[in-house]
Amino acid sequence: MLRDITLGQYYPSDSVIHKMDPRVKLFGTIVFIISLFLFQKISVYVVATLFLAAVIMISKVPFSFMGIFVLMMITVVFNLFLTPGTTAFAIWKLKVTWEGIRQAAFMAVRLTYLILGSSVLTLTTTPNNLTDGLEKALSPLKVIKGPVHEICMMMSIALRFIPILLDETDKIMKAQMARCA
Repeated sequence: MLRDITLGQYYPSDSVIHKMDPRVKLFGTIVFIISLFLFQKISVYVVATLFLAAVIMISKVPFSFMGIFVLMMITVVFNLFLTPGTTAFAIWKLKVTWEGIRQAAFMAVRLTYLILGSSVLTLTTTPNNLTDGLEKALSPLKVIKGPVHEICMMMSIALRFIPILLDETDKIMKAQMARCA
């Protein structure tokens, strides 16, 4: 049931993206994510779409491995019904506003690109390489006695824990289904 969620897992392939230095991929992902939230023009989203599509095609990772959209749907629903403004239509006591529709559309695109962009990073970089790259990128913080190694170790543990957590959740859901719960 939860086998289709590949968050934090590595997909082995022989591509240019897979061979890149993890620090470059980390920096590129961070810049991509920041740009999604800084700009609100449609032209920027068109460029982001083309860039993301090119990276996914170059990475040779099947699109079916690219993330989950439940978070996006929850966010869209909340933005539709809870954003104040001019009423577009009403469903029972809930009002959908034009501003809410606009906000929901932009947030859906942002979250989709956020999930896809971060999925490309984790699907093309092994957890060990990702941790080593992060540790090298944060190494200047060692000068001011920053806990670089500990931060990277926590990230590595978190990345390795996600598949275990999904397996356990799947087992619990199957047990509840067996008990007709």
